[in-house]
Amino acid sequence: MPKSFHRDRFFWVVAIQTAVVNFYLGGFGPAQSLLRADQGTSLTIAGLHGTAMGVASIIAGWANPRIAHKYGRSKASWIGLSIFIVGLTMFVVSPPVYITLPATLITGFGVSVVINTMLTKMSSHYGKAAEVAIPQANGIASAGFVTGTALIGTIAIAYPNLWRLGLLLALPVALILFLVGREKEEEEHVPDEEGPQGGKLSGRFWISWVGFVACISSEFATSFWAAALLKDRVGSTAAISTVAIVALGTGMGIGRWYGGLLLKNFKLDTQLLSVISLQFIGFVGFWLSHNMVLSLLCLLAVGMGISMQFALSAIRLISLSDGRPDLAIGRASLAAGTAIAGAPFLLGILGDSFGISRAYIMVFVLIAIAFAIVKAIPSKVLEAA
Repeated sequence: MPKSFHRDRFFWVVAIQTAVVNFYLGGFGPAQSLLRADQGTSLTIAGLHGTAMGVASIIAGWANPRIAHKYGRSKASWIGLSIFIVGLTMFVVSPPVYITLPATLITGFGVSVVINTMLTKMSSHYGKAAEVAIPQANGIASAGFVTGTALIGTIAIAYPNLWRLGLLLALPVALILFLVGREKEEEEHVPDEEGPQGGKLSGRFWISWVGFVACISSEFATSFWAAALLKDRVGSTAAISTVAIVALGTGMGIGRWYGGLLLKNFKLDTQLLSVISLQFIGFVGFWLSHNMVLSLLCLLAVGMGISMQFALSAIRLISLSDGRPDLAIGRASLAAGTAIAGAPFLLGILGDSFGISRAYIMVFVLIAIAFAIVKAIPSKVLEAA
């Protein structure tokens, strides 16, 4: 199947589902400095919110084959979106840290279910063209990410005590999408008689899984604490530094929309190695910069480098799963959860101990690991479903 596809109703419904949850990620991730200021906590305690999201992703990874088996992938995505709404509402209306942590866990579970089903649905629907379709759907999601970052940062500047309320804008969009996007005549799902996808996965899969962990770790370490590094280097306020992370999200959106089109004539692994290299170059500039404009340009480059890593790494895992995409994405969610739980929290500990600048050396190590594993373990060709 050629690497071309039609952006039909299926594409837009799935992409907007992902955009809704990315609106939350865009507003919540870079706003760690704002949340920390509100609650009066340390970098380590604030980093526990990232850990909660990571644990949620791990739980979602375990549940993914079971939910897909029982309800089908289409219903699973709506179930995930409903859980996301419940958790988000808890987070906004309950300020104390002992409430925001479990609220983040619930919200993160919903986010992971939506993203997991997006990957399996599009891989099944588009086959080889998923290498273009999934990054472009993530490009739409990046619009939600950037909107969330810009809106929450702007509210924080104008009304410092009301920034969380901006997150509630995800709720009416999710409701409208459910009313107009749900297939009312959808064919009833019949669970497979053999049960949820299971069994052992190959050593090549698990080595690539480690590379996936490294990719996601470098992404979340950057998005959670880049505002803190920017504040440390250029002396801007926490709110302005949060808005500046719009550059990161903008780069991710550009890379996701155009990257697949520009690189579609290259092999999957070559595409992934190219974007990892771009991330490295951009991050070197950002880490060394003491100038706001240069920092923003470098964050833009980092965003473009990060942009396709999740999608391409997930497709690699599916290709190495011996025809068990739900199982592969469940294990990918486990990898993402490990990364989200560990990387921001570890970086927070290192930041408290050595300063945020030295702590960020960890990201260079993660980038090197991801690059080396892609070079060492070639992917298999993903055929049309």
